[in-house]
Formats: sequence, C-alpha cells, structure tokens
Amino acid sequence: MAGWRPLYEGSRHHIDKALDRELGAEIDFFEANWPRELPSGVIHADLFNDNVFFLHDKLSGLIDFYFACNDLLAYDVAICLNAWCFEADNAFNATKAHNLLQGYDKVRRLSDEERKALPLLARGSALRFLLTRLYDWVHTPPNALVKRKDPQEYLAKLRFHRGAASLADYGL
Repeated sequence: MAGWRPLYEGSRHHIDKALDRELGAEIDFFEANWPRELPSGVIHADLFNDNVFFLHDKLSGLIDFYFACNDLLAYDVAICLNAWCFEADNAFNATKAHNLLQGYDKVRRLSDEERKALPLLARGSALRFLLTRLYDWVHTPPNALVKRKDPQEYLAKLRFHRGAASLADYGL
C-alpha cells in the first residue's frame, strides 16, 4: 500500500478532476483503514492468468515473481478475485469466486477475520492495479516494448468492490 500514493501523485495531473478526487479519497481511506493484523507471509501478488500455467487441468507452473513480497495472505486471494472472477464486461462471477475460495480453503482456510476483510482487500487490490495501469498508461513511451493495459477495467472493479460490505454481496 505504501507505493499507491506515489503512483497516484505521478499520474493525477493526467486525469479529470472527478477521477482525481475519487482516487485521492480511496487512498486516504486505505491509509486509515487497511487491515494490518491479518496473517501474513510471502505472496506472489500478481497471480493473473498470464502468470499461471496449467497442463491437463492441473497447475504446472507460475511465473513473474517481480511483485512477490511479504504481505497479507488474504491480499493474494483478493488479487485473484480481481484477476480471475470478473467477466470481459466487468461483471463479477460469483460462481468463479465461490470455486476459488473453496479451492483455497482446501489448502489453507481463511480465518473469520480474513473473510470479513476480503471485500476491503479486493477493493484495495483493484485500486492498486488501477494505479499501476494508470501510471504506466501515462509514463510508458509509445515505442516501448511493454504493452500498456487500460486502467478503466480496474476502475469498474474498484467501484464494484466499494459497494460490497461482506462476502454475501459477492453471492457467497
């Protein structure tokens, strides 16, 4: 979370005033409300489908450990909710979320506190990826070999999560 404000500050002069206020308010909110007492350890922090490989429906490999760090274990789950449980039109797929959480629980059960915090962590994850994409959108030269990703996808996800108060709001 410490890196979110610098990303915002480095991009805010390239967005409209309403979005600037919205993102600034989100960062203020998370700086005051981010859970700090949940179980933590080493997480991947970027488990998107392009970083996960399957062979015959079995996990066969993970790549891109650039963002791996010590952080909240449930935050990695929240990142996966954003990366794996939304459809192309940004509609949340509660069936995918249910299956993801059931599968995670088979390996490591989320505590009640982690379950309660999951909507907040998912909202924070959406903000993080919105900010990294926005920063890259603004600062990546047009001739760079890196493909810029549209931050609007994560703005929609952020707004979805902002309206969720519990896992029940996810259909779980």
